[in-house]
Amino acid sequence: MMTKKITIIDVKDYVGQEVKIGAWVANKSGKGKLAFLQLRDGTAFFQAVVFKPNFIEKYGEEAGTEKFEAIKHLNQETSIYVTGVVKEDERSKFGYELDVTDFEIIGHSHDYPITPKDHGTDFLMDNRHLWLRSKRQTAIQQIRNAIIYASYAFFAKNGFIKFDSPILAGNAAENTTELFETDYFGQPAYLSQSGQLYLEAGAMALGRVFDFGPVFRAEKSKTRRHLTEFWMMDAEYPFVTHDESLDLQEAYVKALLQGVLDNASYALDTLERDTSLLQKYIDTPFMRVSYDDAVTLLQENEGKEGADYEHMEHGDDFGSPHETWLSNYYGVPTFVINYPASFKAFYMRPVPGNPERVLCADLLAPEGYGEIIGGSERETDYDVLKQKIIDFGLDPADYEWYMELRKYGTVPHAGFGLGLERMVTFAAGTEHIREAIPFPRMINRIKP
Repeated sequence: MMTKKITIIDVKDYVGQEVKIGAWVANKSGKGKLAFLQLRDGTAFFQAVVFKPNFIEKYGEEAGTEKFEAIKHLNQETSIYVTGVVKEDERSKFGYELDVTDFEIIGHSHDYPITPKDHGTDFLMDNRHLWLRSKRQTAIQQIRNAIIYASYAFFAKNGFIKFDSPILAGNAAENTTELFETDYFGQPAYLSQSGQLYLEAGAMALGRVFDFGPVFRAEKSKTRRHLTEFWMMDAEYPFVTHDESLDLQEAYVKALLQGVLDNASYALDTLERDTSLLQKYIDTPFMRVSYDDAVTLLQENEGKEGADYEHMEHGDDFGSPHETWLSNYYGVPTFVINYPASFKAFYMRPVPGNPERVLCADLLAPEGYGEIIGGSERETDYDVLKQKIIDFGLDPADYEWYMELRKYGTVPHAGFGLGLERMVTFAAGTEHIREAIPFPRMINRIKP
């Protein structure tokens, strides 16, 4: 009977059975007649134990000793097929290990640069193509995958259609100073900041729509929350109010957190993420506070212990310290709603009776993770939208197709965008957004 080939994460289903696993040697140790291999295969890390007398018994003195010595001299990141019997191991966090009965070298590795010691961040980023193999980085990417999977599942369940917006655009979606310009056969074009404008066209054709892809912001920021290339999930839906849109956004974020708990528990454990906090965010209603009430609250608590932020007036935009304090004050993800129109996008509908505020919301994640969602109800009046475009210093001719959506059967509609990498850092409990994407692009980094 042929030995079954499995992955490490599935060994729990093969206790007492002999299996074959393709893996890389992450580390090794041993003494005397015992050798220990720390193996990884992309699904998990675990230990394989090699006992020299077992090899001698199976292969004879000479061949068994030769095989055992070969295992003892395996270099870090050598790829192998390893065969052995799965055993439960209560001493291990993973809970299982492999008693090795045979192995085969697939690909040798020599002088692997990322050794089991501390390395500087710049060195690790220069070797990002290899750093991705580490236990921590693997776990973060597994959480990223769980969030993507949960996104598609949520939108399928709630009647959304995947609608692909273009990456090359002829106009700005939001702030013209954040555009990456390129030559498009002799005319200027820009890398997309957001698929939202095109999604509005999709919503008028198909109803509930979403897109999921890379976007680009030329913002010259070096903070731990910013990338120049990142992935955005945008959703748009007709016939809804602003409050109904917030309900859907809350349900979406909770579905993402549940998806991570359900499908990336090993990764969360690897990162030592406090899963009780994630469960709390799922079980507890999100807070909703108006921009003006939030500013007043900040002013009232200014200078108190833990309130390490600069003074702000009504009409000012929040900085990261303000967002951190607010979300931690409430202890759950918090929607700040109805910001000043002066620093929000041109397409946002004013609050009825208060043109200085717009029907929008930013969702602030607690624990210092900041904004993970931005959304709004969209302006439906053609003339009002045209004037807003002019007021923002934009050319209405560039947006004629977008304004025409208001001329042919306009309806109340709203939408939002979620930054995938910010959601990953929040769910994973990691500090810097650069680890949330396989190959981060920042103002000082384009390689590898």
